[in-house]
Amino acid sequence: MMNYEKYIGVIENFPKEGISFKDVSPLLSDGEVLHQAIDDMSAIINEWHPDLIIGPEARGFVFGAPIAYKLKVGFAMARKKGKLPGDVISKTYTLEYNSTTIELKKGLIKPGAKVVLVDDLLATGGTLRAVQELVEDCGGKVVGILTFIELNELSGYRVLKEAPYRSILRL
Repeated sequence: MMNYEKYIGVIENFPKEGISFKDVSPLLSDGEVLHQAIDDMSAIINEWHPDLIIGPEARGFVFGAPIAYKLKVGFAMARKKGKLPGDVISKTYTLEYNSTTIELKKGLIKPGAKVVLVDDLLATGGTLRAVQELVEDCGGKVVGILTFIELNELSGYRVLKEAPYRSILRL
């Protein structure tokens, strides 16, 4: 597998004091590296045989949509409160530096659907746990969770409900 670490920027004290922000922008701006990252992530997700991929706002969209395209499955967006039209279901949860609400559009997850969650980074796990609960509330089953980066020191995987979890890069 490619050495992706050199394509991840680190911005200290962003978005607030004490946070070390991991920036995937350098990776995304290099076409060859982005292509390889999508291929590597797709290979893992393909083993879970999903019907649908869900990416949380906003960087989950960047990875999730091209993986869904490559695997020929559907893609749904989990968005911040008030960003989706029509009927939605929502969950409020705590991040490492605030609390927020995430929503899914009703009707996108069919009962029994096999769903994979994709995001750029796993920190405390709050966002992915909230999306897991939304999927279950809709009658779907999370069959896997994949993030590009996992922050080792935060052990966010511990808050995730039972489902296979993988990451491409551990920092």
